[in-house]
Amino acid sequence: MSSDADHDVCGMSLAIDVVGGKWKLHLMWVLDAGPQRFGQIRRLLDGVSEKVLAENLRHLESSGVVHREIFPEIPPRVEYSLTPLGETLRLALAPLESWGDEHRAVLATATRPTAPASSPSPIAL
Repeated sequence: MSSDADHDVCGMSLAIDVVGGKWKLHLMWVLDAGPQRFGQIRRLLDGVSEKVLAENLRHLESSGVVHREIFPEIPPRVEYSLTPLGETLRLALAPLESWGDEHRAVLATATRPTAPASSPSPIAL
């Protein structure tokens, strides 16, 4: 049974809760290629720390879009893959990727606000 509060959250908010953040969309892209081990994912996502990668994978797993499979081997092997729910999310994200490709040139040259060259000095009292 769902409460009225469940209906107050829009679908966009629910989706952003799943894929929001710096690395989750990139993780979805990496896992689109098929099951991947932690080390493979880390090599493909240049700049992500082990801690942040593990946190993001756990979040996607708890959201039901990523499956974590532990193989009973020595040494242990763990693979991550998209679940059927993750596949539907991947399909929903495809138009976003197309939009980025279509507008790449404009977005690459768009001016972004920059920080001031120096911060004002604090006023001494």
